[in-house]
Amino acid sequence: MAGKILLVDDEEDIVELLKYNLTKEGYKVDSAPNGLEGIEKAKEFKPDLILMDIMMPVMDGIEAGRSIKNNEKLKQIHVIYLTARAEEFSEIAAFDAGADDYITKPIKPRALMSRINAFFRKENLKNVDEAVLEIGGLSINRDNYSVIKPDGEEVVLPKKEFELLYHLAKKPNKVQSRTELLQKIWGADVYVVERTVDVHIRKVREKLGEDVIKTLKGLGYMFNDKN
Repeated sequence: MAGKILLVDDEEDIVELLKYNLTKEGYKVDSAPNGLEGIEKAKEFKPDLILMDIMMPVMDGIEAGRSIKNNEKLKQIHVIYLTARAEEFSEIAAFDAGADDYITKPIKPRALMSRINAFFRKENLKNVDEAVLEIGGLSINRDNYSVIKPDGEEVVLPKKEFELLYHLAKKPNKVQSRTELLQKIWGADVYVVERTVDVHIRKVREKLGEDVIKTLKGLGYMFNDKN
């Protein structure tokens, strides 16, 4: 299976264990010992996915994740946090920084490899969806995660924000619950709190306008197609 994965972790034994298992699965793997070096390595290595710890010297994983998502050349790289931090506030901070998944240590190599393989399969399947969706005055382009607003401005969204928008826009004026959105976008095997959806919806609204996605109190969200 093709794919490039960058490991950003200061624990050498974990890095070596992951390198061994990922290479055996056919992935190309590189590593960095902290967030700052991870950003620089990402620029050179151009990975499809970063597996990143949170507690690291020099620059922690949350700060590094934010820097990656704020960098135009790196923002489409997927980030999965692999960390010993099991607190809810750490998980929320990770998803707020643009995480695709959050996995707590200790590592179970076989289960982790299955999740990573499933992640890449899901990415490969996204091409079956319509590439460009024209709706509500927006042009939503799945190939480059961009949205062209009615005034012609182009906005590039991080992966999860884009997928939420795209998924809602495919079923305009249909209410979808937070639970349904979590299962569709993050997957049934990934545990994240419902507030994660709220955080991503807020960010989409900040970039595209408050009225693009409508909240129905106690029910969920829907794409507001005024036409």
